[in-house]
Amino acid sequence: MLKKIAVDQLRTGMYLHKLGGSWLKHPFWRSAFLLESQDDLRSVRESGIGEVWIDTAKGKDVEVGAAAGSAPAETVEEAAPPPPPPPVALPRHRPASFEEELERARGLCSLAGEAMASMFSDARMGCAIDTGTALPMVEDIAASVARNPAAFISIVRLKRRDDYTYMHSVAVCALMVALAQQLGWEEARVREAGMGGLMHDLGKALTPLEVLNKPGRLTREEFEIMKRHPEDGWRMLREGGTASDIVCDVALHHHEKYDGTGYPHGLAGEDISVFARMGALCDVYDAVTSVRSYKEPWDPALTMRRMVSWKGHFDPVLTQAFVKSVGIYPVGSLVRLASQRLAVVVETNAQALLHPRVKVFHSASRHEPLPHVVLDLSRPHGQDRIIGVEDPQAWGFSDLDALWLPGPARRPAGS
Repeated sequence: MLKKIAVDQLRTGMYLHKLGGSWLKHPFWRSAFLLESQDDLRSVRESGIGEVWIDTAKGKDVEVGAAAGSAPAETVEEAAPPPPPPPVALPRHRPASFEEELERARGLCSLAGEAMASMFSDARMGCAIDTGTALPMVEDIAASVARNPAAFISIVRLKRRDDYTYMHSVAVCALMVALAQQLGWEEARVREAGMGGLMHDLGKALTPLEVLNKPGRLTREEFEIMKRHPEDGWRMLREGGTASDIVCDVALHHHEKYDGTGYPHGLAGEDISVFARMGALCDVYDAVTSVRSYKEPWDPALTMRRMVSWKGHFDPVLTQAFVKSVGIYPVGSLVRLASQRLAVVVETNAQALLHPRVKVFHSASRHEPLPHVVLDLSRPHGQDRIIGVEDPQAWGFSDLDALWLPGPARRPAGS
């Protein structure tokens, strides 16, 4: 039996059937679970939600006479909840500038990371994963990417070593959405791509932490353990009963390679679904451009060049679309200008991929810092142009992100 009650009537031992409001307003990736912890109870009460639905067949009922000042509970006599409504079309959003979208993306990224950490924790404990409850998260990420792809993709790249696994799932979701939008797909397919990205690494919930977080090269035995995660994820998603065939396939086959040398099944070419081929691109790009327990991140523009050069690894047609979706010179890339100055890309230009906005900060010829100047390289008769990309590690620059990311003042690279 379902009951709608005021949040102050909520007690541990009740089964939460549905939380009111958007997922952004509460700290839980799922809305249906047994409320067992005082911390979770406190989080619900402090989230600003006014009412919740409980299922008295799966947990405690409201105590007689409890919370006398609260509104009476509303009861719905039904053995099972009504089927969920079909997904609504993703709303059309006006384009936003990089700066406008960045702050929204920062908050959304943080909440999505917390939600994925909770999902992975549930998976480790053997809880069934209901992908339907993550749909609002995918839709909000897709909306952000539609307004300005570079903002969310740039902010989610800035991970800490200790939250990589969760944030990587969020990043791959955003990259899959951006690629699907670049391909001109309809909204339902964009949504499927995003969900596939969000769930692609779920199997790592079963990977031993000493292997998952090892700060060094894996042994052959450890790598064989790591290679189990696609099949583990596929199995968990199948057992949950709510993931589509496409989402399950991305989890199972995102480590396949176009030339047939990937795993777990050694599929090649068109035998790999287009969604899994997309997943392979997005997974690798985010993995190598992110800080990891065993390595520093690669420069985004250098990564693009390297990935394009890896013959047989990725679908070449999708690779070209991926470059267009993220940019030849993604935000945060270190570039050399014709003037022999070094600059960081601070905003991509979808209409002119070779001419982003950059912030000049260092002299390559004199090896000394320069006053920071922002240049729009797309303007007619521009003052400068990009002639190459550089490796930040070769220059000893450790914090280039301070040059493009608004926030507390930090000592910039090269100073």
